[in-house]
Amino acid sequence: MTDAERIILSTHAYKLDNVCKTFIQASESIDVLKNVDLTIDSGDSIAILGASGSGKSTLLHILGALDNVTSGKVFFGDVDLTIASPEQKAALRREHISFIFQFHHLLPEFTTIENVAMPVMLSGMDKKQAAGLAENALEQVGLKDRIHHNVTTLSGGESQRAAIARAVMTKPRVLLADEPTGNLDQNKGQEIGSLLLKLNQELDMTLVVVTHNLELASSMNLNYELKAGKLNAL
Repeated sequence: MTDAERIILSTHAYKLDNVCKTFIQASESIDVLKNVDLTIDSGDSIAILGASGSGKSTLLHILGALDNVTSGKVFFGDVDLTIASPEQKAALRREHISFIFQFHHLLPEFTTIENVAMPVMLSGMDKKQAAGLAENALEQVGLKDRIHHNVTTLSGGESQRAAIARAVMTKPRVLLADEPTGNLDQNKGQEIGSLLLKLNQELDMTLVVVTHNLELASSMNLNYELKAGKLNAL
C-alpha cells in the first residue's frame, strides 16, 4: 500500500504526539512547542490563535512537512513525518498539502490564470490540462470574469482569491492557511473566511488556519490557543 493510499484511507488528517520544537540562538535554547498533542480529523476546520512569536507558524510548517520536530511524533494520515525522507515529504506536499499565506505571492507579469496554472505546469502537467484546472478553480472562488486579466489589476481580495484558487486547484487533502486575512480589511477578510469554509465543505478538505482574526476563528469547528509553547483547546 502506498503512502497516498494510506492517507486517503485514514480517518484523521493529523496526529501529533508529545511534539516539542526547540530553536538554538547563540547559546540560548528557545522552546517554541512543548509537549503538543493534537488530533485533526479529516475534513475538519480548526483555527490556531496566539500572540505574535508564539510559534503558530512553526506549528503550521511542521504540519506542512516544511519543518522538523525536535522530539515527538507527527503523523499525516498514517505516514510518520518524523521519519519520512525529504523526497517523501516533497511528494506529500505536491499531492496532498497546499498553503496560502498573508501575502498572495502572485507574479505581476502574468495573467490570473497563468499564475494559478504555473505551479502544476512547472511540475510537468500539460499546458491545456493545467489551464483547464486553473479555470475551474478560478470559477470556484468567484473570479470567472478576471481569468485573463493581469494580476496587477486585481484588488487585494481578488488577489487572495487567486492565491486560494492556485492552492486548491488540485483538490488537496489539506489546506494550511497562515494569516489569510491579515492583509485585508474587515469586509474582504469576512469574504475570504467564508470562501475558505465553503471550500472546506465542498472539497471535503481539512482546513487549518493560523490567525489573529477572532471572527474568522469563531467560524471554525475548533479553536486552539498556542501560549508559552503549550497548545490548549478553547
